[in-house]
Amino acid sequence: MPRTVSGQPGAPSRPPIGLHLDRVARHVSREFDQALVAAGGSRPIWLVLLALTINTEANQRQLADFVGIRGATLTHHLNAMESAGLVVRSRDPENRRSHVVRRTPVGDEIFLRLREAATAFDTRLRRGLSAKDIDTLRTLLERLSSNSSRS
Repeated sequence: MPRTVSGQPGAPSRPPIGLHLDRVARHVSREFDQALVAAGGSRPIWLVLLALTINTEANQRQLADFVGIRGATLTHHLNAMESAGLVVRSRDPENRRSHVVRRTPVGDEIFLRLREAATAFDTRLRRGLSAKDIDTLRTLLERLSSNSSRS
């Protein structure tokens, strides 16, 4: 009888790739979150400040799309970020129902700290990997993402 992971008949000989990918992704995500917390921030703060670096101002819908969260959740984060002096919100003169969000000088400082932590984390992830390895990994991850789609 072939040897399996659990030793039980019918069990896979190796964990399914999707399960392994999920476990690795969760582990890397937790480690990244810890690196951002150690630098004085969080993933939502990092993503909002990053979005406001790419575009110096954005409305809340654009930020929610960039961060990948719902508007109400973003509003909660923006309230805390505004209270901490990281961002300011003002009415969009072209659409009074919409708010425009901008980084403040304090937000600039935090962004630089978080960028340093994110860069150091990325360097840590790449340890022992060549540029070709990284390119191959990107290609494989894109293929897995495509394969997971229902179409």
